[in-house]
Amino acid sequence: MTKQQPDALVIGAGPAGLMAAEALAAGGRRVLLAEAKPSPARKFLMAGKSGLNLTHAGPGFQAAYPERWLRPILDAFGPDEVQDWARGLGQEVFTGSSGRVFPVAMKASPLLRAWLARLKTEGVELRSRWRWTGFQNDGFRFDTPEGVSVLHPSVTVLALGGASWSRLGSDGAWAPILAARNVPITPFEPANMGFRVNWTPHMTPHFGQPVKGVALCLSNGRRERGEFVISSKGLEGGGIYAISRELRQGARLTLDLMPDLTEKAIAGKLAKARARDSISVQLRKLGLSPILAALVQEWGRPLPTEFSPLIKALPVPLAGPRPMDEAISTAGGIAEEGLTHSLELRALPNVFACGEMLDWDAPTGGYLLTACLATGLWAGRHAALRQTP
Repeated sequence: MTKQQPDALVIGAGPAGLMAAEALAAGGRRVLLAEAKPSPARKFLMAGKSGLNLTHAGPGFQAAYPERWLRPILDAFGPDEVQDWARGLGQEVFTGSSGRVFPVAMKASPLLRAWLARLKTEGVELRSRWRWTGFQNDGFRFDTPEGVSVLHPSVTVLALGGASWSRLGSDGAWAPILAARNVPITPFEPANMGFRVNWTPHMTPHFGQPVKGVALCLSNGRRERGEFVISSKGLEGGGIYAISRELRQGARLTLDLMPDLTEKAIAGKLAKARARDSISVQLRKLGLSPILAALVQEWGRPLPTEFSPLIKALPVPLAGPRPMDEAISTAGGIAEEGLTHSLELRALPNVFACGEMLDWDAPTGGYLLTACLATGLWAGRHAALRQTP
């Protein structure tokens, strides 16, 4: 058992936990940061492999979050503050045409190295391979390389992640532990995930191909331009992730394959086709790419004689979301009613929570990371101010 007890404990060394630890240290606390994995921020590093999207500088930033309780937290640390924070770590940023903000280096590793070095100079002590296994009376019990350790900090910030990508540390194992202490938990659901499609063998040659230039239309009236990828499992990619919340909630999806043309204009083009032309030839002459033509034949059969309506509203027969552990993020977690304004757990005084373990849902595009950083900073600052006996 550890003899020297920390003044402040942070459990989980992802972006939210690192931000909470820094806020606590800035508030004069002696901080121990416990991480179950051999190294910190593994999901953060994985997300940065394809280009680290830090935040989103476009208009209507907060409209991406349906949770009103997040607004003051994001007002305090939004897109401008995220960019300043990255620059403070020596990482210049740029904004793409879509409003997405990236570090010039594009990778997460340079930023993380600089951040960890700064935390070390601020006195934050990082313990790797420290897995929190629950409470022992009023203490936090850990399995560590040296055996069991029980800590009794003055204040604690939980930053344990959601329930996807368990191999990187976010497995949701904390939920039943907190539920047993009367913390209300909303069941987890996948978010920013792909959807299953039961393909016919006809589609096998097209697996791995992107679908571009279409509009994704939902039965609730939402219409978005976006790209996605055909895979052996179904549909995935940014265009699908952007509407995954509505799809998860039961909205039906159709594709407008030629969003810049009216149905009448498409019908006029089809009328010029020769009578002996096959469907494949007609689709090619219409200007559809091979992958779009394949989707028409996959989902539109039996094709009617007049199929211009299908071009404008091709039904997509989704067979449900992909498994939660494949999702980029999760909805669900600690419910709003279980939290105070400062993100303290009502059922556990002096224990705060932040990041994906809170019940909020946001799309990719920088929104996820911004909210993790913002809630980590908010929880850490309020925990630092807590006067304890």
